[in-house]
Amino acid sequence: MRLAQKIALITGGTSGIGRATSVLFAREGAKIAVSGRNEGRGQDVVKEIAAAGGEAMFIRTDVRSADECCRTVEKTVDTFGRIDILFNNAGVWFPNTVADCTEEEWDLTLDVNLKGAYLMSKYAIPKMVVQGSGNIIHNGSGWGVEGGAAAAAYCASKGGIVLLTRAMAIDHSRDGIRVNCVSPGDIETPMLTDDARNRNITWEDYRDEASQRPMGRIGTPDEIARATLFLASDDSSYMTGANLIVDGGGVA
Repeated sequence: MRLAQKIALITGGTSGIGRATSVLFAREGAKIAVSGRNEGRGQDVVKEIAAAGGEAMFIRTDVRSADECCRTVEKTVDTFGRIDILFNNAGVWFPNTVADCTEEEWDLTLDVNLKGAYLMSKYAIPKMVVQGSGNIIHNGSGWGVEGGAAAAAYCASKGGIVLLTRAMAIDHSRDGIRVNCVSPGDIETPMLTDDARNRNITWEDYRDEASQRPMGRIGTPDEIARATLFLASDDSSYMTGANLIVDGGGVA
């Protein structure tokens, strides 16, 4: 119960890492505002949490919209009374180089991955300042630290997330707000299986490629959820501005 009585807002909470984190945070005692664009999947997460004795609600949100981000934060506070944890997890991915990346793909990637984190934080921070405490976690990537092939827009967005984390930590530490980043490597999520399909690689070949990394396998959403729990809990009370890389040794 490391998050007992805490209120957590998780974007992209309807699948993959977001879903695993929503379920784990609820199991650790938090009340969860699950944010995403898919109503059906969102309600499924809420039902899963409720079946285990937790409390959650779904808020349909497009993180590219300032109005929707503001509404989501306000609804979280109106329903639960406060917001202690914001996990900016929503993200998209397109395999492209700068030369073949369309303007639409570039804009969508930066708007969801980077602007979305800015907008949600923009509206959550004033609530946290009033409380005198808060915890913001961004979902970065190993490719926000080093480059990756055919991933120009994604690398740009995640590199921005890593430095946004550091800037926000400097700006808001004296407000009682910690800001950190969790940076996954290859994790078995719908985004990764979509990447394999978009690159015309079989899932078996994709997993074989991942086996070349030091730990020899792809990670699971639960493993990222547990790392995010560490950043969300008092176990990391003296950490802010950090980028926690969870990638089976890939960056190393």
